[in-house]
Parts: sequence; C-alpha cells; structure tokens
Amino acid sequence: MSIWTLAGGPVFGLLVLLGCVAVILFANRLLSLRRAQIDYMDFVRGVSNVLARGNVDEALVLCDETPAPVARVVAAAIRHRDGSARVLREAVDTTGRAEVSRLERRLAMLAIIAQTAPLLGLLGTILGMARLAIAFNGHVLVTRADMLGGALQCLTAAAGGLVVAVAVQVMYGMLHIRLERVVADLEAAASEILALLASRREVAA
Repeated sequence: MSIWTLAGGPVFGLLVLLGCVAVILFANRLLSLRRAQIDYMDFVRGVSNVLARGNVDEALVLCDETPAPVARVVAAAIRHRDGSARVLREAVDTTGRAEVSRLERRLAMLAIIAQTAPLLGLLGTILGMARLAIAFNGHVLVTRADMLGGALQCLTAAAGGLVVAVAVQVMYGMLHIRLERVVADLEAAASEILALLASRREVAA
C-alpha cells in the first residue's frame, strides 16, 4: 500500500494545497489589516491642529505619509473642502467604499475555500468507496490491504475536508472582525473630519 493511498488519495493532496493557500492568504490579509488600523482620533486631532494653523498642504502631506485608509479618507475630505456639503460627503463616501473594497480583497477566496473543502472531502470519500467497490468486483479474494486502503482513503479525505473547512472558517472570521473594526474607524474618522470642516466653514462665513 502506497503512502499516497494512506494519505487519502489525490483529493487529500488538493486539500493540503488549499490549506497552504489559505494560510498564505490569511497571513497577507492579517498583516494588511494590522497596518490599516491606526488610532483615528489622534490622527484626526493632529490634522485638525495643522488645519487650524492654515497649513492645508502640510495636512495633505501628513495624510499621504500615513499608510492607512483613514488617512486617505481624511485627505479626500480636505481636497474637497471648498465644495458643497453634498460634494464633500460624496467624495468621502466614494473614497471610503474604495478603501473597504481594497481591504476585502482576497477575503472572498478564503470563504470559497471554506465552502469547497467539505465537498472535496466528500469527493474523496466517494472515490474511496469506488475503490472498495472495484476491489470487491475485480478480485475473487479481497485482501485486508484493499479494504483498509479504501477505508483509509474515505476517512482521511472526509476528515481532511472538515479540518481545512473549520480552520479556514476561523481565519475568515478573525479577518472579518478586524475588517469591521477598520470600517468602524473609517466611518468615525469621516464623521469627525466632516464636522471639523463644517465648523471651519461656519466660522469663515
């Protein structure tokens, strides 16, 4: 009996590959979300202090030098500060949606892997059962090794599919929670900068 058979057949190899891809995606997205999350209150306060001194260019430079979605939303608001309230709000909303879409990139792939893994495990189980049926039909005397090989392929493929699905689902859930925190910070920062620019406009009027 080959090691490949004991390992659950070719389907198990595909499940291992999907698991490795999921781990790489998880690490990449986790690092991106960690970089994206900053203390938005301190950032908006710092931008507010710079704007209070009339240094708009310096405020934009501060936003450009901060690699976070909050900074890009605040920069969009500053660049459209002279427009109407509707234009300003649309600019902030558009930038916010673009940033959220960028953060959600590749998360869908994790969800697809989590949904596909159990089905691949079921496919491996069916192939193992087919191997058993072929062994019973093709030999007068079925050896214990034939029966054990088919049974191991069934069980290993099914277990592998469930393990990959559960692990990837946990990864997806962790990333989704972090993403929700970043989105909440984006919304709060957008509200803060819009209120700040509105108050400055009222004072100027």
